[in-house]
Amino acid sequence: MNQEVFVHSVKGPDGLPLTFADLPPAGTTRWVVRRKAEVVAAVRGGLLTLDEACRRYRLTVEEYSGWQHAFDAYGTLGLRITRSQRYRETQPDLPAGSRRDPAAHAMR
Repeated sequence: MNQEVFVHSVKGPDGLPLTFADLPPAGTTRWVVRRKAEVVAAVRGGLLTLDEACRRYRLTVEEYSGWQHAFDAYGTLGLRITRSQRYRETQPDLPAGSRRDPAAHAMR
């Protein structure tokens, strides 16, 4: 007999209990360190499955795995890395040589 176990709270990144109600809202697009750490803690503790987290927050498995790896390696400071893929998708076209033009940085 296969029974599903529902977890009501897990240990959050700050050591305090983290519940489903404490998680970032579905569809969150602004990812600060605290929110990333909460999602990692929720998946690790069984509050969300990896598939649920990816669907709820529109993440790829690779993106979540990067958060988990950064958190394991560097703690919350490792989560300060920006979501470069999201920025590439939403960044307006900039003139060549402008400050944010990747080609301009490659020439330096």
